[in-house]
Amino acid sequence: MCMSLRIEPKEMAEVLIKVRKMSLAQEMSVKLGKSLIMSGDLHPSDIAPVLATNKYGNMAVFPMAWGFTHQATTKPLANCRVETADTKGLWIDSWYRRRCVIPASWYYEWGYPVYEDDSRSMIEHRNAKKVKYAIQTEGSNITYIAGLYRYEEHCDMQVPMFTVLTKEAAGTVRDIHDRMHIVLGKDSLQDWIRPDGDPSAIVEKALSNMVFETAVEYHRSPNEFITA
Repeated sequence: MCMSLRIEPKEMAEVLIKVRKMSLAQEMSVKLGKSLIMSGDLHPSDIAPVLATNKYGNMAVFPMAWGFTHQATTKPLANCRVETADTKGLWIDSWYRRRCVIPASWYYEWGYPVYEDDSRSMIEHRNAKKVKYAIQTEGSNITYIAGLYRYEEHCDMQVPMFTVLTKEAAGTVRDIHDRMHIVLGKDSLQDWIRPDGDPSAIVEKALSNMVFETAVEYHRSPNEFITA
């Protein structure tokens, strides 16, 4: 899986301004040495705005770092296969108790190129040079990606860390890749993050009506970001 996503600052300005003002975000930035820009292209280990339940059981936004850590690898574990989320020790507790949503403008994937009049064989199709695509929910400016989170001890603080859930590709995404992020409809967000919700049932209702196009390479500039 391609492990990057995009947050367009103008579309999520209110969320970005709110989360950057949080004391938790400020502490994470200082102790982890991470930027609080949280817009543009984001990658594993970056801090991102994430939706989860607050102490009152309501949906709220929090700063979280992307990727669980594990002693077996130095790389952040940025995604989790939903097929094993309820059985593997690394994920199981979060699967049942700590689910979250990552709002993004779109996510990226390296996939097989698709042509309108494609007469290639499946072998030729799969052997073609991959192309970077931007994938998002059809008819929406925000793509709500299902995730899991947990707290880890880093730099003398409890840091909230999230990972993205993936599943077998469905709908149009199957043309370019065999896996896809689990994307939720807006009406499923509250049920997904509730600790007493049924994650398996909600995954069954995940969206498959994605649209994609060849990704544009962006270059960060000071004018791209919303500041508070």
